[in-house]
Amino acid sequence: MSISGIQGHLLQVTVVGCTNLKNTEWISRQDPYVCLEYGSTQHRTSTCTDGGKMPIFQEKFTFSLIEGLREINVVVWNSNTVTYDDFIGIGKVQLQRVLSYGYDDNPWPLQTKTSRYAGEARLIMRYEKAQNPVIPFAPSAPPYATSPYQFPPYSTLPQSYPTPSPYPAYPSYPSSMYPPLSTYPPPSAYPPPPLPSAYPPASPYYPPGPGFYPPPPY
Repeated sequence: MSISGIQGHLLQVTVVGCTNLKNTEWISRQDPYVCLEYGSTQHRTSTCTDGGKMPIFQEKFTFSLIEGLREINVVVWNSNTVTYDDFIGIGKVQLQRVLSYGYDDNPWPLQTKTSRYAGEARLIMRYEKAQNPVIPFAPSAPPYATSPYQFPPYSTLPQSYPTPSPYPAYPSYPSSMYPPLSTYPPPSAYPPPPLPSAYPPASPYYPPGPGFYPPPPY
């Protein structure tokens, strides 16, 4: 599909992050950053300190499109404080899809200087004046799955619900756990309880009262 008349139009590019980057550090975690090059325009993300192989940037840039130029160079570096920065990988981002449909969120492969795999760069591009614009969906949102549960329509739901009892429900036990009432004797079968009698007479074994003991010898 031939696309023309894009000179001076704006292209919005968001650098989301990178995945599976080639590791250029031996001991510590690398600190990647991304450079975008389109014609004479260059943009650079901030450094993702300790980003390692999976840095996240979420930085947005705007490019003025050039007629006939259909790709953006993306270069990933590792930031060093003492020596020169380490080259990680380079990739070419094709603009055909975003110019046609107004949206593109594909990951783009990176290569080393020897054309070996060096990871991927994730970009989200938007172009408002596309010929056949589409409605983008959130790239990280999974497709909605049909619920396995089927709910009845609203018309079949009960109109009122019973009022819950304020008292707790007690468990019910089978009647076989208790003997029938006929096995117990009637109340009249039991003998009446004995009536209380008078206090018993004084025991003869208690010591006698005063006057019965002989006087102490002096």
